[in-house]
Amino acid sequence: MTEKAEMLKAIAHPIRLCIVNGLINEPGCNVTKIQSCLDLPQSTISQHLAKLRTAGIVDARRSGLEVNYYVVNERIIKIVNVLVD
Repeated sequence: MTEKAEMLKAIAHPIRLCIVNGLINEPGCNVTKIQSCLDLPQSTISQHLAKLRTAGIVDARRSGLEVNYYVVNERIIKIVNVLVD
């Protein structure tokens, strides 16, 4: 239960929830793309992505100079889909 509670805490912030929802709908976005959608500073987006990565919700894949982010936790995908439906 502790692990599940920690995952829920990670997406409890509105910005992180929005990032996860955006990555579910459009996998493989980079920080610049996420930044333009949310109209927030790049450093803010990067901090939230770091928390999501630490929680095991998103993962990053490097393609040359670009880092693309993907939601890798199936439970979180199901939870977010229920929340935003």
